[in-house]
Amino acid sequence: MSEHTVTAYDDELTAMAGKVAEMGGIAEKAFADAVSALVSQDLELAKATIKGDVRLDTLYNELEVKLIELIVRRQPMGQDLREITAATRIANDLERVGDLAKNVAKRVIAIDSDLQSKKLAIGVEHMTELALSQLKQVLDAYTRKDAEAARRVQEADAEVDAIYTSIFRELLTYMMEDPRVITQCVHLLFCAKNIERIGDHATNIAENVYYMVTGERLPEDRAKVDETGAV
Repeated sequence: MSEHTVTAYDDELTAMAGKVAEMGGIAEKAFADAVSALVSQDLELAKATIKGDVRLDTLYNELEVKLIELIVRRQPMGQDLREITAATRIANDLERVGDLAKNVAKRVIAIDSDLQSKKLAIGVEHMTELALSQLKQVLDAYTRKDAEAARRVQEADAEVDAIYTSIFRELLTYMMEDPRVITQCVHLLFCAKNIERIGDHATNIAENVYYMVTGERLPEDRAKVDETGAV
C-alpha cells in the first residue's frame, strides 16, 4: 500500500471518528436540553429538542453508509476493523440517546406546565447529572482511546441504576398519598426510565471503546440494581 493510500485511509478513519464525536455532542445537548425543559417546564425548549433529533438521525444514516463503504473498499483488519466496528455501534447508541431525549421532551409537552412541585423532579434531575457525566466521560474516552476511562464509566452505571430504583419507589409513594399527582408522577417515571436507559447506552459505548482499544471485552458480571421490574 503506497504512502498516499495509507494517508488517505488514515484521513478516512479520522473523519469517521470526527462524525461520531459530532453525533456525541448533539446527543449530549439534546439530553441536557430535554431535562432542562422538564425541570423548568419550558415547552419551547422541549419542542426544539424534538425537532433537533432529525439532525442526529441524518448524521447516523450518513455515517452508516460511509462505514459500509469503508469496509468494502479497505477490507480493514485488526485495530482498524475494531475502530470501524466500534464507530458503527457507538453511533447507534448515540442515535438511541437522541430518541430517548426526544421521549423526555414529549413528556414535557404532555405535562403541559402542570408540574405542581419541583420536588418531584429533583431526583430525576440528580440522576440526569450522573448519566450526563457518564456520557461526557465515555465520549472523551472514545476521543482519547482511553480504555481505563471507559472501564470507570461502566462501573459508575450502578449508581444511576440505584437512583432510578429510589425514584421509582418515591414517586410510587407520592401517588399513593396524593391521587392528584398521579398523572405527573407517571410522566416523571417514564422520564426517569428514559434517563436510566441513556446511562445504559453510555455503558454500551464504554464497552465498545474498551474493546476498540484493547481487543478484549470488559467483564459483564456487574449486576443491574434496578429492582423495580420495569422494562
